[in-house]
Amino acid sequence: MKLTVFVNSTVDFTDQPKIANGASELMVAAFGEKGRHTRSAVSAAALPLGVAVEVDAVLKINA
Repeated sequence: MKLTVFVNSTVDFTDQPKIANGASELMVAAFGEKGRHTRSAVSAAALPLGVAVEVDAVLKINA
């Protein structure tokens, strides 16, 4: 699994990884050890509809 977290930020804000921790913790809480993943935290000057955070996830589901 891989998460990319886009954080609506000003130029001087550098704590994007701290914001992304919430998404990472949710994945592990929901899926246990299988929820462990790689992650990127990215700063964005603007996001669609004025949201503060956008999360993109690539998941593998075993049937």
